[in-house]
Order: sequence, then structure tokens, then C-alpha cells
Amino acid sequence: MGLTSARIAIDAMGGDHAPTEVVAGALMAQEKFGVDVILVGDPQQIEASLKEHHSNSPLPEIVPAEGTIEMHEEPLGAIKRKPNASINVAMNLVKQKKADAVVSAGHSGAAMASALLRVGRIRGIDRPAIGAVLPTMVRSSPVLILDVGANVDCRPKFLEQFAVMGSIYSQYVLGVDNPTVGLLNIGEESSKGDELAVRTYQMLQENSLISFAGNAEGRDVLTGKFNVIVCDGFVGNVLLKFAEGVGEAVLQLLREELSSGLRSQLGATLLKPSLKRFKQRVDHVEHGGALLLGVAGICIIGHGSSKAPTICNAIRMARDAVNNEVLERINLQYQKHQKQAIEQES
Repeated sequence: MGLTSARIAIDAMGGDHAPTEVVAGALMAQEKFGVDVILVGDPQQIEASLKEHHSNSPLPEIVPAEGTIEMHEEPLGAIKRKPNASINVAMNLVKQKKADAVVSAGHSGAAMASALLRVGRIRGIDRPAIGAVLPTMVRSSPVLILDVGANVDCRPKFLEQFAVMGSIYSQYVLGVDNPTVGLLNIGEESSKGDELAVRTYQMLQENSLISFAGNAEGRDVLTGKFNVIVCDGFVGNVLLKFAEGVGEAVLQLLREELSSGLRSQLGATLLKPSLKRFKQRVDHVEHGGALLLGVAGICIIGHGSSKAPTICNAIRMARDAVNNEVLERINLQYQKHQKQAIEQES
């Protein structure tokens, strides 16, 4: 599949800085990555935002929508009450094969609910998971953590499915050969943790579709030992936000120390290229968002506070998932998994 073929539907009304920053990020991605973007939302507001940003690329297509899902609204109820909200219209474009993926920085629960209701789950997947990519101490070897918010309560088979989907994404999108999978736990031993952890450990160990490397303690998450780490959405969301907070704190401390005196300022000038690369590795803005794995359509969920660079990177993530045929690969692997399970039972 060509790198310029992806058509990405953008929820232009989703996020704290919509539509101005969302439109700016979409234009940036269109020029940088050669994707076709479709801006979904209030045409007047979108057109006003387009006028604010000069672009050499053709103007994106605009698809009208009515309103958005507010952050205080209960996701499922709001999705049903507002069928023409921007996230619903964007998901319908994927369902109708008019777009290959959706990017939204709006209500994450609403994005997941809309994806489930409109495009459905991949066959064999019980629950979708939100996967977030974090940098590790091993250069060019990020770790994919899932779930980071879609499922507060999980069963062992859900975590097993997360592991398979995460392995496929890590291999074909992140470029990791034979990705290692870890189960987030309080110790390395197979007997550690609660009943969920113990039962999941056994299932992961027996699954031939993944390379299970055992339990991952909190201190192991960013070492690069594991390429994929699975956990329930409650723990994963806490872990993700803590990691983002640490990254922001480290960047702030560096800024303060490197501007505290003349010698430090001179050193900062010399270190500028290295500091820029450091920021790219630890700043969540550079990663764009999180992929909703398990639904029958590509959906990238961005931070509510996303600005143009983050939206641009989220669109890049969507393009990569489309071009690397993540959905098709997950489908294929699950057909193999189900066939193996039937053969073992017979």
C-alpha cells in the first residue's frame, strides 16, 4: 500500500483547542506526510480556521457535523443522543469506506463508544484496548502499553488478546522483530499478584502467537526489556499519566538548570541538538496519541490538550497503521488463534 493513499477523517471539533489547532495540525500533516485529510465539524468554524493558516497544499475536504460530545457527558448516552456529532460523522466515514482512519482529541470514551457502535469489534476480540507508546532507555525501541484506559476491569482472556494485538502493532508498525511481551505485576515470579495476574500469566505463557517474557515490574517499564506490556485500563492509565508527568518534570528541571547562569546558558547552546533529540524521546507531544486496538477501524485518540504538532503526529500514527495493514494482520492472527484452539479441543 502506498504511503500517500491514506484518507484520514479528523474530528475537527474535538479537544480543548478545537478547531483552530486541530485544523493547523491537519494541514501540517497533509503537507508533511502526503495524506488526504477530511475535516469533520462545523463548516463555518473550520473555514475560519483554514483562513488563519497558509498552506501550499489543496484545501482539505470538509464534512459537516452538528456539535460535539462534551467532556462532562456520559459517553454512550451522548453518542446516542447526538447521532450527527463530529465523532459519529467521522466514524461513519470509516464505516462507509470513505475514510481509512479517524483521529480525535475529543472525549476518549465517546470515541471508543462511537467506534464500537459504528464500526464494531474485530472478530474474536472481546474488548478493545487503548495502546500508548512510551520511550525506553534503549534508543529506537519504544514500549507499547495497553490497556491505558478503555477497560477498568479485565478478565485474563482480555489481557491475552491485548498481548496479541500489541505484538502485531509492535512488529509491523514500530518495526520490532519478535516483540517481547510482559505482564505488569508486583514481582517477577509467576505466583505474584492477584488472581487476574496469576491466571493471565499462565495464558500468556501458553500462547504460541506471542513471545512472552514474564512479569514486568514498574521499574522494568522503561528499560527496553519489554516491547509490549499488558495491564488493565485502570493501572495503565495511572502509569501513562505518571510517565507523562515525569517526562514534563524532567524537561522543566533541565530548562531551569540550563538557564540558571552564564556558564549553563553557554553549555545549553552547545547541547541544543542533543536536548532537542532528548525532548523528542520523552515528550508525549511527539507520539501524537494512542491507538484504539480491537475495533474494525483505525482510530487514534489524542490528548484533549493537543495542539497542532500533536495532531500532526497523531495523523502520522493513523497513516502508519493504515499503510502497515494492522487490522488485516490482527484478523489473520486471530483466525490462526481460533483454529489452534479448536484443534487443541478436538
